[in-house]
Amino acid sequence: MDIVLTEVEARVLGALLEKETTTPDYYPLSLNALVNACNQKSNREPVMNLDEATVRDALETLQQKALAGPAKGADSRVTKYEHRLQEIFNFDRREAAILCVLLLRGPQTPGELRGRTERMYRFEDLDQVQSALQQLMRREPPLVKVLTRQPGTKEARYAHLLSGDIQDWTGPAVAAHTAQSDDSRMAQLEEEIAGLKRDLAELKEQMAEFRKQFE
Repeated sequence: MDIVLTEVEARVLGALLEKETTTPDYYPLSLNALVNACNQKSNREPVMNLDEATVRDALETLQQKALAGPAKGADSRVTKYEHRLQEIFNFDRREAAILCVLLLRGPQTPGELRGRTERMYRFEDLDQVQSALQQLMRREPPLVKVLTRQPGTKEARYAHLLSGDIQDWTGPAVAAHTAQSDDSRMAQLEEEIAGLKRDLAELKEQMAEFRKQFE
């Protein structure tokens, strides 16, 4: 199945998936509740400021992709919305929790996933997290990929693939930016050293003038 979500669609889908588990009494969500869930300042990266029209448009395209839509059989005057990921992927609770966090917060390490999925599923240890990640990576097509470990970090990060393949941090654009940053830092250091040398020369001259007063 070829699914490529926009940033807003990913946020809407992640919010629906999260609220189904964390606030089941209020799920499915009204449009207003869904907008608030998408714009939360906690457990979201980046923080967004979506309006109702934008979220409604995302719901329409998600419905076209059979990933979300109006709740079936809901007895309410207000239309409420639900995700339909389970019908397509048949996730277990571990997979759903991990995918939810990746949708809402972007690439994460296994340690971050263990801590941030706690309200949806309590992983006993990192081995359980790794096992669930491997299940998502073995799906056809894969739903998760591992990113190259960044310098100075102990854990690699994992990213979802529902928005298409994510460029690894070692890609050409990032590598060029890193090289440029290194050049800038080197130039700044050279300038600081030159400034220190000038200050030292001036101090020596002042000391020499001071000594002449007592000769």
